[in-house]
Amino acid sequence: MIPSPRGAALLATSLAAGCASPDTSREEPVAMSPPAHVHHDLDYLELSVHDMEAAKAFYAAAFGWEFNDYGPTYQGVRRGDGEMAGLALVDGAGPASGRAGVGVPLFGIWSDDLDATLAAVRAAGGTVVVEPFDFPGGRRFQAQDPSGNEFTVYTGT
Repeated sequence: MIPSPRGAALLATSLAAGCASPDTSREEPVAMSPPAHVHHDLDYLELSVHDMEAAKAFYAAAFGWEFNDYGPTYQGVRRGDGEMAGLALVDGAGPASGRAGVGVPLFGIWSDDLDATLAAVRAAGGTVVVEPFDFPGGRRFQAQDPSGNEFTVYTGT
């Protein structure tokens, strides 16, 4: 049996403390719903893939993920009524990497005020690599921190 989120947290806490695993087998199921967006929280993860159909088949078989089809180059990973991640088709050989080419996934940060967050990123020394643009359901921009980690900041419509 897979523990509920509360059971998983208990298990992680117990294992980190060197304790025996707690008994989570009698827990009541916990309904999972998409979390509310929280200003400046990590909110989305975008994985770059070389073969969209192979990636969809893998994640569906391995984790039971389902997808929102945005065309041949992008698939949203459904979670309840929302999305938790996306698969972005990229060109090239070798391991897929984020658009910045640093070999990491692109993470998304929710913003209640995209323009204010854009100004704050610039003021803090971030580099905007894609200016704000519309996408289905909202607006977003992409930037890099001073170490070159690329991220996207987005808001809904």
